[in-house]
Amino acid sequence: MKTVKFLATLLLFLTLSFPMHAVMAQSNDETSLTEEYDTKDKKSEKKKDKDVVEINKKFFLCLLIDITTILLIIVFIYYPNYKKMDNIFTLIVFNVVIFLLTFVLNKVKISMGAAFGLFAVFSMLRYRTAGISMKDMTYIFIFIAVGLISAIQLEYSELAIVCAIIFAVTFLLDSNLIFKRELSKYILFENIDLIKPECEGDLLDELRKRTGLKIHRVSILKINYLRDLVELNAYYYD
Repeated sequence: MKTVKFLATLLLFLTLSFPMHAVMAQSNDETSLTEEYDTKDKKSEKKKDKDVVEINKKFFLCLLIDITTILLIIVFIYYPNYKKMDNIFTLIVFNVVIFLLTFVLNKVKISMGAAFGLFAVFSMLRYRTAGISMKDMTYIFIFIAVGLISAIQLEYSELAIVCAIIFAVTFLLDSNLIFKRELSKYILFENIDLIKPECEGDLLDELRKRTGLKIHRVSILKINYLRDLVELNAYYYD
């Protein structure tokens, strides 16, 4: 009799406790699923916020400072000194493209392979057919640097100060205020006998007479003894 009462009590206890355990287990499962969904939602929102490129007021103001800087360099330094109107298109396009590319890459996460591929494309850009000079390469680098700095979204005052420093240094070094600005001209010369070291004075006098420039030194690039021609660079002060 005692055994029957004990079994009946145990059965009643199990019957009453099972739904409670089931409800608690179900509640725990629902809680874990809710936390998992919340975590996924937060990660997706974070990733979404990180990968979205936002064109806002700061973008346009930084672009305005960038364009103003390169226009000042072109109007007051580059064009008055070199008069190369055909290079202005290249300089401006390089600057704007670098600005936009840096702005997008600063917002969007790309793979390592895509980044290496992008810089590999830039490394293949060569201007060998145009015979670009060292000064033009320097100006291309300046315009790329201005676009790169402008796109990383500094404070307006900081960006204006950096651009002003670049403009001031370029203006001082590429003018006659500190150093004499030395220019060069490519010349194809036919009197090959004057390229001897002891005839340097006669060579300079001949080049001054023909070109009308105050040439103070020359550098020989190539000598063709079959055609009696010599290629040289003549240097003179502006």
